[in-house]
Amino acid sequence: MGPMLTVARRELAGYFATPVAYVFIVIFLVLSGALTFTLGGFFNRGQADLQPFFNFVPWLFLFLVPALTMRLWAEERRLGTIELLLTLPLTQWQAVWGKFLAAWAFCAVALALTFPLWVTINALGNPDNGVVLAGYLGCLMVAGAYLAVGAALSAATKNQVIAFVLAVAACFLFAAAGSPIVTDFLSTRVPALAELARAVSVTERFNSFARGVVAARDVVFFASFIGFWLFLNAVVLDHRKAD
Repeated sequence: MGPMLTVARRELAGYFATPVAYVFIVIFLVLSGALTFTLGGFFNRGQADLQPFFNFVPWLFLFLVPALTMRLWAEERRLGTIELLLTLPLTQWQAVWGKFLAAWAFCAVALALTFPLWVTINALGNPDNGVVLAGYLGCLMVAGAYLAVGAALSAATKNQVIAFVLAVAACFLFAAAGSPIVTDFLSTRVPALAELARAVSVTERFNSFARGVVAARDVVFFASFIGFWLFLNAVVLDHRKAD
């Protein structure tokens, strides 16, 4: 755990040593607030809850999270420091998990800074704060899923722009897989694929959290999803190291 946490602290400090962290947080807070109160119809709904906010978070993360992950390994490979990192007295898995946990902690900070929304709904009414907490947990799970995908794809290239584009495309597939447009289209042609699309959809699982339902199957899904992509991350690093 020690070396892994050391990597995590190093990476987290690296975010705040550059404008990337502050730009990410400002954009996330501005967009989440604007979308919640305008397109989300926060005041027109007549309900004191954060459902409008939760509706937009997976789609905001779709673009913002790859902006974090594109440099995780691509920058290390471009600068040639990845070899140095992997020769330190730590295992490859510790490096992979350390970088992932740093990015995940950063997303948690960004989510925590949306607390004025929570304060607002409690000032306007009597919301079910248990549902709100479940929704935030779901947001963190979605962030972790996107981060794991982005980290694996970042390890596959030296180019940060390519890593960003690949991560956005891959995350979009998992976000849109459970949408009615996709599932209805597949249901009329290949029903088995429609069920598969629902099964791997990140937003489909997130919707349960947003409704206040923390089901074991959804937690297991996110844990397995993250674990699978981090495993691919390690496999890609092994392959690149062999090259």
